[in-house]
Amino acid sequence: MSKKLLLRFTPDREKIKGIKALEFLGEKLHRPNLWHLNRRSVSMAFAVGFWAMYTPPLPWQMVIAAVLAIYFNANLPISVALVWITNPVTWLPMYYAAYKVGSWVLGQGSFQFEQFSQLFSIEKAMELGTPLLLGCFILMNAGAVIGYFGVQFFWRRAILHQLILRKYRNIPLDTPLMVRETYSNFMRMLKHREELGK
Repeated sequence: MSKKLLLRFTPDREKIKGIKALEFLGEKLHRPNLWHLNRRSVSMAFAVGFWAMYTPPLPWQMVIAAVLAIYFNANLPISVALVWITNPVTWLPMYYAAYKVGSWVLGQGSFQFEQFSQLFSIEKAMELGTPLLLGCFILMNAGAVIGYFGVQFFWRRAILHQLILRKYRNIPLDTPLMVRETYSNFMRMLKHREELGK
């Protein structure tokens, strides 16, 4: 997991602190742990963000994500930014997916997407009731688990990759090395040496 990539797409402190819906958190927004980028804080942020994005519409999603980020010491900007996946363009397909999952689990029939999109509103969502709420509950928990363990996996993989590259940085290229190492590790080493200009 590249920290540079995360920093590029993460909103800065001032934008987060400027969100009116989060003003009630006050000084808690200034805790340093909420702004660090490490494996634990980022994986917790993905869990919190993916969990909160299936909760009620904005601005409550941001508030829920921020409160959970503070409680779990997750990275606050990533937690809040991830709930923006649910937006006016995406919320209809996302809630339809939740409705379909809930209907499938309950063994009930369900509307087609065209019917769902024509009748869907917040009031109608309340009428759809159990299938929609159950689907949201399943997807929010599945998203949290996948987000947490997915970041853990990719972060560890990136660290392992860097360790392999560091290990081979100054080793001479010879036949015993080629015999001892796997083809993929050897090709990684060659690529890394080319990038370093060795």
